[in-house]
Amino acid sequence: MATGFLIDSNIIIDFSAKKLAGKQHEYVAEIIDNFPQISVINKIELLGFEVVPPQIKLFIDQVSIIGLDDEVVDLTIALRKEYKIKLPDAIIAATALVNDLTIVTNNIKDFSNISGLQLINPYSIT
Repeated sequence: MATGFLIDSNIIIDFSAKKLAGKQHEYVAEIIDNFPQISVINKIELLGFEVVPPQIKLFIDQVSIIGLDDEVVDLTIALRKEYKIKLPDAIIAATALVNDLTIVTNNIKDFSNISGLQLINPYSIT
């Protein structure tokens, strides 16, 4: 079982735009309040928009950003070869696997075939 959470960009965007309701919002808020972590690729995605909402900038300033080390890079390469997934998704998956984290995402289908990867979609919480 994973020991923490890695928040995907789509959840950060939806959370900041108040698209998550009730228990879904509470679930993500608790993760954010208790040691939020993202991959460096999430930072690039979130700050790569022409206009970045202030709440996203504030979030990035307060979150733990997991960079690319040799172990993450090597696993990213292996995942790309085995699963034929996009580079950003492979980096996020490798970061989660190396750091024993569950990915919090609304993009389950792109990650679902990766062996050993734990996922949770806050939108599925009722």
